[in-house]
Amino acid sequence: MAHWSDHDGLFKRKCKLVHGPLIVGAGPSGLAVGACLKKHGVPFVILERSDRLASLWQNRTYDRLRLHLPKQFCQLPKLPFPDDFPEYPTKKQFMDYLESYAKIFELNPQFNETVQSARYDEMGGMWRVRTVVSRGGNAGGNTEMEYICQWLVVATGENAECVMPEMEGLKEFGGQVIHSCDYKSGEAYRGKQVLVVGCGNSGMEICLDLCHHNAFLTMVVRDSVHVLPREVLGKSTIDLAVALMKWLPLCLTDKILLVLSWMILGDIKKYGLTRPSEGPLELKYTQGKTPVLDIGALGKIKSGAIRVVPGIKRFLPGRVELIDGRVLNVDSVIMATGYRSNVPSWLQGSDFFSKDGFPKEPFPNGWKGKSGLYAVGFTRRGLSGASLDAVRIAEDIGRVWKEETKQPKHIIACHRRCSSQI
Repeated sequence: MAHWSDHDGLFKRKCKLVHGPLIVGAGPSGLAVGACLKKHGVPFVILERSDRLASLWQNRTYDRLRLHLPKQFCQLPKLPFPDDFPEYPTKKQFMDYLESYAKIFELNPQFNETVQSARYDEMGGMWRVRTVVSRGGNAGGNTEMEYICQWLVVATGENAECVMPEMEGLKEFGGQVIHSCDYKSGEAYRGKQVLVVGCGNSGMEICLDLCHHNAFLTMVVRDSVHVLPREVLGKSTIDLAVALMKWLPLCLTDKILLVLSWMILGDIKKYGLTRPSEGPLELKYTQGKTPVLDIGALGKIKSGAIRVVPGIKRFLPGRVELIDGRVLNVDSVIMATGYRSNVPSWLQGSDFFSKDGFPKEPFPNGWKGKSGLYAVGFTRRGLSGASLDAVRIAEDIGRVWKEETKQPKHIIACHRRCSSQI
C-alpha cells in the first residue's frame, strides 16, 4: 500500500490530472502509441526529457547512418514511408518521417521534462508521476510537476542510456575516449590510430566510415558475433528470414541463413570473428543481440584495412595492452559498447520490469502489466515490434476508455489535490 504524506512535497509541486494515458518518451515507440490512441479518440500526454523528437536518433547517431532494415520493417502504424524513399532510408529521411508523423497526428510532446519517479498509488488507484521541467535559457530554473493518471505507458526504449565499460588504466590513457553516441564523422580522425571497441552494427559501420576518412583502424572483438550479408541475391536478408519463418521453425531458418552467409561472405573465423553457438535469430529473440548486417566492413577486414584484435587487458598512456600480450599505439578510442534501458532508475514499486529494465514477460506478452502499466519498444524486435505493441496498447486502453466514457466518471479523492487537468 502506497502512502503519500506532506513530506513528499505534494503541495509544493504543481499537480495535473491527465485524462487518458501518460506516455514517457517521444521516440518512435511513444509516437506510435500516440498516433494509435488518436485513432481511438483517447486523449494523452507525451513527456520527453530532451528538447526534440527521437533524441537518440537525432543526437546520438553518426552522420552516415542508414536504417539497417528495409523501410517496410521500420515504418510506424497508420503511416507508411513516402514512396520515393530508398529501401534503406538515411538518418535525415527517417527524422523527416518522424517529424511528419508527429505533425500529421498532432502528437505535440512536452519537451525538456524528465521523469524522476513513477509509482502506483494503491489508495487512489492511480499512477503518480513526478517530473522536473527544465526551463533553460534566460528564464532559468526548473519546475517540479506531478501527474496523476490512470494509465502509464513506458516508451523510453531499450537504448535510453549509453554503456561505458570500466577498463583498467583508462583514466591514465590520455587520448580522446568517446562513446559511439558522440561519434558523427571520421573527418576528425584522418591519419590517426583509432581503436574501436565493439563489433556490433554501430562498431562495424563506424569502422567503415573511419576507413573512408583514411584513419588507421583497429577493432576490438571481445565476444562472438554473427555477421550476415544485408542482401541475398538482391533480396533483404531480414525479408528472407521473415518469409522463411512463415513455413519453417526458427532453428531451421537460422541454419539456412548461416549457410547462405558462408556462401556469400566465406569463413569469417579466419579474420578473427567467431560465430556464437546459437543462431542469429535465436540470439536476437532471446538475448536481444542483433546480428551484424554487413554493408562493406567485412571487406575492409579481409583487406587488412580494419585490424581485428581480441579483448583489452589494460590501457597505458597513449597505448593499449591486449589480452594476448600485444601493445598498440592509440590516439583515440571509440566505445561502440551499446546502450541499456533506464527504467529501473525511475519506475518504482513494480515487478513488471526486471533489473535490466526489460519486461519480465517475453515477446509477445511483454506489453501489458498490472494497474494500467504498459511497455512499448522493449520487444528486441526493432521498430516492427514496437509498432505491434503500440497497436495493442491503444486497442486495450481504447476499449476501457470507451466503456468508461459511456457513464459519468467518479472523481476519486486524490484528484482534489490537483491544481489543473489536461
